[in-house]
Amino acid sequence: MMAQAWHSAIDALCCTRACTRMMFFLLDLLWMLIELSYSILSAVLQTFLRPRLKCIEGELCLITGAGGALGRLFALEFAKEGANLVLWDCNQAANEQTAELAREKGVKVYTHTVDLSRRQDIYEAAEKVRLDVGDVTILVNNAGVVAGRRLLECPDELLERTLLVNCHALFWMTKAFLPQMKAQNHGHIVTIASALGLFSTACVEDYCASKFGAVGFTESLAHDLHAENLNGIKTTLVCPYIVDTGMFEGCEIRKELRGLIPPLDPLYTVKQSMNAILAEQQMICIPRLMYIPLLTRALLPWEANVATYRFMGGDRCMMPFIKNMEIKAAKDQVKTS
Repeated sequence: MMAQAWHSAIDALCCTRACTRMMFFLLDLLWMLIELSYSILSAVLQTFLRPRLKCIEGELCLITGAGGALGRLFALEFAKEGANLVLWDCNQAANEQTAELAREKGVKVYTHTVDLSRRQDIYEAAEKVRLDVGDVTILVNNAGVVAGRRLLECPDELLERTLLVNCHALFWMTKAFLPQMKAQNHGHIVTIASALGLFSTACVEDYCASKFGAVGFTESLAHDLHAENLNGIKTTLVCPYIVDTGMFEGCEIRKELRGLIPPLDPLYTVKQSMNAILAEQQMICIPRLMYIPLLTRALLPWEANVATYRFMGGDRCMMPFIKNMEIKAAKDQVKTS
């Protein structure tokens, strides 16, 4: 009798625990649906209403690739907002030119010549920034390169450099600066990726692979910060269409559609990115039209996406760019010989 009563008590306890677990599961499900509805509603409202932008005056912002077209514009926009700057680039002269322009905005600017393909260079420069300037609170991973060669004709060193600068450097930069952000639960990490990190095209395998990696890294990092309840550290992923900086000179889609999706103006791209950063938006595609191929890639069969790319000329859009790069490489070889 005692054994039977004991087993009955255990069964009742197990049933109670199962009911409790189910109740918590249903409550979590309800809360998830509420958050889902709220996030969708917020996104819709932000599409039509100007979101509140945060103040970054006095923050210390580090921008990689600051000597390039986008990097320079980012530096000037952050300077306008009152942020002090740390500018990194492998081209010292171009980086100093950006610094001079930014100083005209009345902010403090520090420059370092850094090769992002070298992990130790990143760590050494980061330590120097911490000792000489202070803790970086906004990190803009802007630097990017592309080999510009067909895969089987491209030297391994160029392929490796694309992956190192565009993707691997994100790991080293984050490991260098995130600990100080975590200590204060304050900071913002921005990744300038590409629409080619969301869907791919031919002839730029190195670039697509690196940007897919950048997208995956940034999304995983955002989940990691949420899991640790570090809500004071924000991330923003920027995925623009081809920007008219000369990086992909010659790239063009079908002639009849070029007016619909022209290369992006660099200043427009940076201003749209800045709005997203200051609004603490986690991801932005520029232009909004880029959300369509992102959705079709996920929803349509592979063959349907191929047919769409072929119609738009996306399957061969990089051919003129590759040809231009080959001509440039040949000219450079003649000059050095």
